[in-house]
Amino acid sequence: MSKNYQNVNNLKISEELLSFVNNELLKGLEISPEKFWSGFDNAVHELAPKNKELIQIREDLQKKIDDWHIKNKGNEINIEEYKKFLKEIGYLKDEGPDFKIETKNVDDEISKIAGPQLVVPIMNARYALNAANARWVSLYDSLYGTDIIESEEGGSERYDPNRGQEVIKYVREFFDKYIPIDGTSWKNIAGLKIVSKELVILKDNKEYKLKNADKFIGHRGDVNKPEAVILKNNNLHFEIIINPKAFSAAHDIAGISDVIAESAVSTICDNEDSVAAVDAEDKVACYRNWLGLMKGDLKIQFEKNGKNLERKLNPDRSYISKDGKGLKLHGRSLLLIRNVGHLMKNSSILLKDGSEVPEGIMDAFITTAAALHDLKKKKNSRTGSIYIVKPKMHGPDECAFTNLIFSKVEEVLGIKNFSLKCAIMDEERRTSVNLKECIRALKNRVFFVNTGFLDRVGDEMHTSMEAGPMIKKGDMKSSRWIKAYENNNVDVGLKCGFGGVAQVGKGMWAAPDEMKKMLEEKIGHLKAGANCAWVPSPTAASLHALHYHQIDVFDVQKKIATRPPAKLDDLLTIPVANRPNWSVDEINLEISNSAQSLLGYVVRWIDQGVGCSKVPDISNTFLMEDRATLRISSQHIANWLYHGVTTKIQVLEIMKQMAKIVDKQNEGDKKYVKMSDDFENSIAFKTACDLIFKGKEQPSGYTEPLLHLNRLEKKASQN
Repeated sequence: MSKNYQNVNNLKISEELLSFVNNELLKGLEISPEKFWSGFDNAVHELAPKNKELIQIREDLQKKIDDWHIKNKGNEINIEEYKKFLKEIGYLKDEGPDFKIETKNVDDEISKIAGPQLVVPIMNARYALNAANARWVSLYDSLYGTDIIESEEGGSERYDPNRGQEVIKYVREFFDKYIPIDGTSWKNIAGLKIVSKELVILKDNKEYKLKNADKFIGHRGDVNKPEAVILKNNNLHFEIIINPKAFSAAHDIAGISDVIAESAVSTICDNEDSVAAVDAEDKVACYRNWLGLMKGDLKIQFEKNGKNLERKLNPDRSYISKDGKGLKLHGRSLLLIRNVGHLMKNSSILLKDGSEVPEGIMDAFITTAAALHDLKKKKNSRTGSIYIVKPKMHGPDECAFTNLIFSKVEEVLGIKNFSLKCAIMDEERRTSVNLKECIRALKNRVFFVNTGFLDRVGDEMHTSMEAGPMIKKGDMKSSRWIKAYENNNVDVGLKCGFGGVAQVGKGMWAAPDEMKKMLEEKIGHLKAGANCAWVPSPTAASLHALHYHQIDVFDVQKKIATRPPAKLDDLLTIPVANRPNWSVDEINLEISNSAQSLLGYVVRWIDQGVGCSKVPDISNTFLMEDRATLRISSQHIANWLYHGVTTKIQVLEIMKQMAKIVDKQNEGDKKYVKMSDDFENSIAFKTACDLIFKGKEQPSGYTEPLLHLNRLEKKASQN
């Protein structure tokens, strides 16, 4: 917690945040610190009571739902009675007439280009720069370094020419399917040149052309000996680099040294689930990186393999179009910022009654002010929009409140109405069942709606905690409600006019080392109608991008728009286990799985302030974990504990066993402090246990309150 505060109007502001806002954030803007803080002061004191009221409504509704289940214990749930009850208490809203969203000035990356979306913790400048630059990624490197190409030297430092040949073969076969040459194959071509505005491919002393000449859009260098050729398919580009002197072109008669794939079309810079930001020091670190991205001057120096390197933002990419004119393509991913939800408060600012500032309101003002630097240059958004992803909103009233916050920000910062765009994350049950009305509340701002399996399951279990023991976590994916949820999100988005205007998104591929499996499975997101889907790394972005060459998602969306919509009754089917007869071993294995992933994540969060990391699971498969994983795991064990499927003694015993495994998995980390050496005094171990044993009482089953509390304690002990 911040020790030193300055009084500004009715606010007490931590010196660290005040200095950042006054001396860095507002520098170069036409907004004085006096104007900013006076506007913020008025707005936050108007908004904070509404924020508090909405959080109280969540608790009141939860209490009524709990009571209803307790009253109906032992009876099968009658869906009509259940719906009637949810309407009476205001949980389920009446659906209004059909409408279309009215969001204007969205960039092509949102409306016209379907492609991968990266999510990156904004707290880590190097990762943030890598993600911003992941608009263009070497496809050769991505294939060579992953399990898609099978050969002896997969993990070796030494270059394997056979593996290199397999990479080239893979790319040529892909081009043959999606950018075919008329009359021959891309394999063993001898060269490329441009003649009369067309790409000419040389092979066996003959000249060939593309089946679809429009797929060639430009080049760099001499027309007879181009250095690069740029192709376009389904609105995504490939750049073929021709450099016969390059090491990677040694076995290529055409001298092609690399193929660069347009990859992460958009990136979510995350202030929320993937960071551990608990006080002014942490928040300023996040805000400073976002400001650097928006100003375009973020840089980082680091050492890798004994070399000192600098990373900064890539420039735009320049070509000569086939008409001989200059052609520029955006060099970076379109950057969106994820703020926190409505629940958490932060000690960076104290209000006039001494309470901490609602963190989501602070985020809205500061992340927007940072983005004003870009509005002047139009390097990120060329249409003058600021894209904010807003998580964990429960129902239409909370969406309307976000709309109000954004209006206040625009008013205080003197920005045009509806410049702030909003992404609705459909990850809470009350949002899913009222999705159309949630979208209506933000119809002038909404640019994206997506599904998040982990958080959504966490909320599903917490909402219906009293209904009975939940099915196993692995069975959730095939349950009735989840299929309805995934379909409903797309159905409602398309019905509200998202096609060609806004993004319909799907969730994260969590296993960054399993790219072969990702290529096989993640194409399902496109078939489900998603014009963007989340990936954990630039490499995953370049490989997932291949899916968007294979399928035109906008065509898929047109077909989906004609299917019968998902049923509300299915969406409200609670995933309780009907008279489960699990063996002790089955129960222990399920709990061990959850406990191990929970501990592996929490120990880094609490001890090292790492909010997103590759955590090995019980079978040593590395998974990208953030707070959503934690919510599902802690709520699941809490539910089984509450319904007597397991006991506190049993869970504690498993937690201790798993802590030893997690300690062993982390023995290569010099900063790591073992939990098992002293369970009593390990704040990380205590936090992990609290998440389970106090899980039923946590607001909506969220993990943030306990994580923040204990991370602050850990930071205090480290200082």
